[in-house]
Amino acid sequence: QVQLVESGGGLVQAGGSLRLSCAASGRTFSSYGMGWFRQGPGKEREFVAGISWSGSNTYYVDSVKGRFTISRDNAKKMVYLQMNSLKPEDTAVYYCAADPRHTTQAMSVTGEYWGQGTQVTVSS
Repeated sequence: QVQLVESGGGLVQAGGSLRLSCAASGRTFSSYGMGWFRQGPGKEREFVAGISWSGSNTYYVDSVKGRFTISRDNAKKMVYLQMNSLKPEDTAVYYCAADPRHTTQAMSVTGEYWGQGTQVTVSS
């Protein structure tokens, strides 16, 4: 099992940047696929980006491609989401998720373990 804690959210102007961090605990973290999801006001939770256990495979939804970068440091048990050129429509609660089943195909990562979320607000 793994526990996840996100940090790094906040208020930023459109065009700005934020870096989200996800700290994981648990011995098996390095074998899990990891992902970032978000839930905007009045919207369903959606997949944003995924990364394989090794970090060699990443996947992004079209709306963030070229602006967001997911990465991981297995030695530190950390996952990151670098968000650049932020837009007001990126406003959401961002969740880190761990997936013990989909470990190699980043686009297939779903959430079996979840963090509590961190709020990102982008002002226009």
